[in-house]
Amino acid sequence: MTRVSEHLNRALHDLMETDPDVHLLGEDVSDPYGGAFKVTRGLSTRFGDRVRSTPLSEGAIAGVGAGLALAGRKAIVEIMFADFVALAFDQIVNFAAKSTAMYGRPVPIPLVVRCPSGGNRGYGPTHSQSPQKHFIGVPGLSLFEMTPFHDAGELFARMFTLGRPCLFFEDKVLYTRRMYEGGVVDDLFRYEVAGDVARVRLDGVAEPDCAIVVHGGMVHRALDAMRVLLLEDDIACELLVPARLHPLPELPGLERARHVCVVEDGSEGGTWGAEVARVLHPRLWSSLRRPITLLSAADSVIPAAPHLEREVLVQPARIRDAIVEALS
Repeated sequence: MTRVSEHLNRALHDLMETDPDVHLLGEDVSDPYGGAFKVTRGLSTRFGDRVRSTPLSEGAIAGVGAGLALAGRKAIVEIMFADFVALAFDQIVNFAAKSTAMYGRPVPIPLVVRCPSGGNRGYGPTHSQSPQKHFIGVPGLSLFEMTPFHDAGELFARMFTLGRPCLFFEDKVLYTRRMYEGGVVDDLFRYEVAGDVARVRLDGVAEPDCAIVVHGGMVHRALDAMRVLLLEDDIACELLVPARLHPLPELPGLERARHVCVVEDGSEGGTWGAEVARVLHPRLWSSLRRPITLLSAADSVIPAAPHLEREVLVQPARIRDAIVEALS
């Protein structure tokens, strides 16, 4: 069994071994610490000064990474907690993203900004957010998120191939979860990966009652809800997990579902889920039988106390209740 953090670490090792132009920057990423979540363990020992621990300045880290990319190298920047990416907003949005198109010709900016995100670990208001929505729709900027279905090495290669800065979100709860392999989730569900989208479904169900669309950090809570919906409510669901969040890739099979539910862990209002619904609405207009359901975290800071944190973030029971209500 390979955990997601181990899988990411191996992908970074392989990437830096095969491409000498790749540099990695971030706070405490060098050995012996190897990053706050140990994803960069062993990289500085193996690749020397291509891996640099930096001062505590997210703006400076992102700016140096973007400068390396602008100068023809490739840079991976680690933001220790995704909450702190707000401190690098100017460098990402006003320098890196705009540099792809503001010099009179296309300019590649191969920059990946890694952002450990999400709650459910009791880290409190400033270390638990899912800030994806703040970067949706920025020209020249792409958003990706790690999932337990997608190969991280392929995702890194894909992001660099785009030649534009990418934010890569990694839900912290996923780090200790296993990578799925061989097309099998458990005794109920199977999955397949086609490009940027993983599709989880029941064998033999051609027309699911509901299609659930989630980002990577919501996978296990969505699966928990799907099991209960099937076994207790006789509702069959299909799960779609795009590794690329924006621009949104083509999501397959939605026309066959009776209902569509989009679930995310960011706070409500101006969200990634709302953007998914905007993209899907004209496509599904002729087949929609009811409005697309959107589930987001509450309009609240995220408490550190576990019982209060669970009330703010989206939990499996809330997904189940929303789908049962929509289909009733």
